Amino acid sequence: MLDAGKTDEALLEVNNIEVIYNHVILVLKGVSLNVPKGGITALLGGNGAGKTTTLKAISNLLKSERGEVTKGSIRYRGERVQDLLPSDLVRMGVVQVMEGRHCFEHLTIEENLLTGAYTRGIGRAELDADLEMVYDYFPRLKERRRSQAGYTSGGEQQMCAIGRALMARPETILLDEPSMGLAPQLVEQIFEIVKSLNENEGYTFLLAEQNTNVALRFAHHGYILESGRVVMDGPADALRENPDVKEFYLGVSDEGRKSFRDVRSYRRRKRWLS
Repeated sequence: MLDAGKTDEALLEVNNIEVIYNHVILVLKGVSLNVPKGGITALLGGNGAGKTTTLKAISNLLKSERGEVTKGSIRYRGERVQDLLPSDLVRMGVVQVMEGRHCFEHLTIEENLLTGAYTRGIGRAELDADLEMVYDYFPRLKERRRSQAGYTSGGEQQMCAIGRALMARPETILLDEPSMGLAPQLVEQIFEIVKSLNENEGYTFLLAEQNTNVALRFAHHGYILESGRVVMDGPADALRENPDVKEFYLGVSDEGRKSFRDVRSYRRRKRWLS
């Protein structure tokens, strides 16, 4: 799917980066990708493929886990950003929604949302307007705004985490595994909201997701990672129809649906390893 507001201007450029943990463990092995302004870009692959590490490399959160980018470059709006503090990147307009939701459990939903605007230094009127914008997209949060986040459902906490990111008024949102642990109906709802935020508010998204089927229905472009390398990329529509993707990630081949065991035991084609 393509959005009329999407441009080909590369807002975020990741060029041939390598990431090492603990000075020993090589996790990313020359990953390159471009995120166009106004687009939804999906970073796909199984558990351990390197999706979360890629997002943390971009948002500069690797150092807290003894990781570092040892080769390559990361540029945002043409400016090299990999040596900035995470807070500096937030001020530039890049916010990450972490895997696993990570709400402040002892705070209410509304207090969680307000923490997202902490660095902006805005007045109450603007703060209230931004809260209403979040509540318009997530009406369930308005219903639960006085509830402690720790006592809300997984879906509500995921909505809260995304809403908190919106309160920072970013240009680009890095969204890590938004479907994790959620029922299919909630997953669909979350992705519909991401689509609306992209189309109506102009937010750029880079989302890491194991649910390839859902991600490729909502994204404009996709990158597939395996063992720290990009093995395939292209427009989402083309990836969804690609026989390799259908067989290895969607569990469907020309002969019909395959079992997970069959899909897991495939032999990679040589061109994927080049």
